[in-house]
Amino acid sequence: MASKEEKERAAAELQAAARPLFAGIGLEEKVIESALKNLKFTQALVDVIREAGLSGGCAKPKGNLLYTTASKHPANALVHRPMLLAYVAEDKIKSMPQLDGAFEYLRKLGGEPADAASFEAAAGVGVVVSAEEIAAAVAAAIEPKRDALLEERYQFNTNVLLAPVTKALRWADGGSVREELVRQVEALLGPKTEDDLKPPEKKKKPKAEKPKPAKEEAAAKAAAAAAEEAVPDDPYAFMPRPEDNNQVHTTVNWSDGSVLRIANSPAVLAAHLAATGGKVVTRFPPEPNGYLHIGHAKAMFVDFGMARQYGGVCYLRFDDTNPEAEKQEYIDHIEEIVSWMGWSPWRVTYASQYFEQLHAYAVALIRAGKAFVCHQTKAEIEEAREKGLPSPWRERSVEENLAIFEDMRRGLYAEGEATLRMKMDYKNENPNMWDSVAYRIKYVAHPMAGDAWCIYPSYDFTHCLCDAIENITHSLCTLEFESRRASYYWLLDVLGTYKPVVWEYSRLNITNTVLSKRKLNRLVTDGHVNGWDDPRLLTLAGLRRRGVAPGSINAFCREVGITRNANVIPYHKLEHHVRAHLDATSPRTLAVLRPLKVVLTNVPEGEARTVSGATLPGRPESESYGLPFGRVVYIEASDFRLADAKDYYGLAPGKSGMLRYACPITVTGYSTGPDGAVAEVTAEADLDWDAAGRKPPKGVLNWVAQPSPGTDPERCEVRLYDVLFRSEAPDALGESWLDDLNPGSLEVLSGAMVNPHLAAAAQPFQRYQFERLGYFCVDPDSRPGALVFNRTVSLRDSFPRAK
Repeated sequence: MASKEEKERAAAELQAAARPLFAGIGLEEKVIESALKNLKFTQALVDVIREAGLSGGCAKPKGNLLYTTASKHPANALVHRPMLLAYVAEDKIKSMPQLDGAFEYLRKLGGEPADAASFEAAAGVGVVVSAEEIAAAVAAAIEPKRDALLEERYQFNTNVLLAPVTKALRWADGGSVREELVRQVEALLGPKTEDDLKPPEKKKKPKAEKPKPAKEEAAAKAAAAAAEEAVPDDPYAFMPRPEDNNQVHTTVNWSDGSVLRIANSPAVLAAHLAATGGKVVTRFPPEPNGYLHIGHAKAMFVDFGMARQYGGVCYLRFDDTNPEAEKQEYIDHIEEIVSWMGWSPWRVTYASQYFEQLHAYAVALIRAGKAFVCHQTKAEIEEAREKGLPSPWRERSVEENLAIFEDMRRGLYAEGEATLRMKMDYKNENPNMWDSVAYRIKYVAHPMAGDAWCIYPSYDFTHCLCDAIENITHSLCTLEFESRRASYYWLLDVLGTYKPVVWEYSRLNITNTVLSKRKLNRLVTDGHVNGWDDPRLLTLAGLRRRGVAPGSINAFCREVGITRNANVIPYHKLEHHVRAHLDATSPRTLAVLRPLKVVLTNVPEGEARTVSGATLPGRPESESYGLPFGRVVYIEASDFRLADAKDYYGLAPGKSGMLRYACPITVTGYSTGPDGAVAEVTAEADLDWDAAGRKPPKGVLNWVAQPSPGTDPERCEVRLYDVLFRSEAPDALGESWLDDLNPGSLEVLSGAMVNPHLAAAAQPFQRYQFERLGYFCVDPDSRPGALVFNRTVSLRDSFPRAK
């Protein structure tokens, strides 16, 4: 590989040679300076000028055509560029519409032989558009706009009249069309008057609507949010269509200076479209070596979501080429979680089911002289690759490689004693082209294939070939795989298979957490968390256990988008979508996390009443449920203070508060325990406040009463979660990332109380809003009489905002 100094010297020489060439074709100095900043484009334009035989210069209009050819000529048809440039040089192609027609033809043709007659028809070569035709087309464009022209006169935007003329007369000269348009407009309107020369009057803006009442505005926002959820936009619109997949996928710059441009031929693309019916075909390809996390949810949204958007199909393909790391437990989990996320695979496949076909491809690669058996150790391979040295066995004969590879398959070599490597370009600037390993020996039973194989294909060999075998139209992955494009397409090109579109997007990174499988595994195996489904983890199993709904995860992924911009998403963005979904769907109920006993002294002992709560207050679909009410109730300990304050709406000595769904109460006294803390409050209930028409106090309290006189409410365990790491970027801390664990990430409350309706109905994974407290989910650890709730998210965002 060239040194930095050599590259800089070569760039300076290219720029020096290019400047007079660019000036000679009429480019302005500003355009020249801009072009010279892009060395790749500079080289392309130099090549175009020389191929056209115009190194001595040409008129500016022709120079503009050369400039456009350098920037827009289809990369999959570069073999035909000299032909196109000959037409430009000979003035057979003289306009941008002609050039665009030529590009359109060549883009579809690719590298196949060109037909001169078809090319000339596509580019309008030899077509002459008469002045009479132009005049007729302009008149036809003016006629439907005549009234508007007469009304607005010279304030009318006449540019809108050019589009129908250009559409009718594709090859007409643009200057001639504009001249004729000006002539006919002047003939219709006459000379410009003083009024025509005045600047146009500004149109009055419509009056802004009056602010809506708070309740109406909230309802409108809720309706808009629901509409946004129901009708998502198209985040995949920029992707090429399956029928357009004959463009150059990648360019491989070889160490010897040659260039390989890889694209599907028309015949290969036609066979692919015939097999798929032209549908979008994607795949979600997890390796079954761990539990999926929220980053995989984004990948599912990209893969399954694109197929759903366009009426296509998506495979769930297990990339199971490493039998040492894969388990049936992970396979079962992945299938279950994909379904939970709302996605339905078209087919569930395994890389291992293609082992025979992949082996046949490996043999074909050897026969083509593009693979060899190597006996270097892993350390020796890495050292040679870094030094740019070939394997000592790189030039083995085809026959010898075939024989040894067969012996590898038969188990005649020990692990590490031999590998099959692809014969790529060991001096290439891209390390992924340094003769990558295609097969290695592993004497390990496979979860799916059993002990049928002792040689296993590598990811680099398997992934692209499985995409081709399954006729994937769009192979979508994260940006760390971008450098593997060259090796991906090189292998498919050498074997002559169909080539999918590969597109990379940024990984999902979220503050205050880690998402690498290695670190997640460390947290689990070292006991820092309680398993893969610990609600503090952003594994999908953990999010489900915490009470997060799959719809909110998908909405979050949609908002994050599938751009290539690498960024870190604030944790509160995820919580926003979780909260919005739960607010719309979770039934309300009453519970108390830290109970404080309140005795209502004016309620007779032994008296029991029932009041009605509402599951969705204020909504037509709400249902009522019974809440026992009697002499003893329990409120939140934080809802009572000894000293009142202006902005405090809880209870204090002599102060009133409203028991939600029941009645106002007024504090008459309190008592303390041995530690000096308030242990019990006495109060009086205003039992007939509603009938008497008295206004309730502002402060509303959640509460739970004894279900029957002398019987305490059912107690439960509540787990309150915070972020797992104190800093926003624990990954940036290197090997000391575990020191950043948040010791307050889990708080367990063992004495919380719930009302009988909730205690009787609660089932694992059901979600509720505990009014005034937050959103909670029933944990699967729950047992009859021993319920456990996980707090999913608080009612309001508590994250500090960056200033």
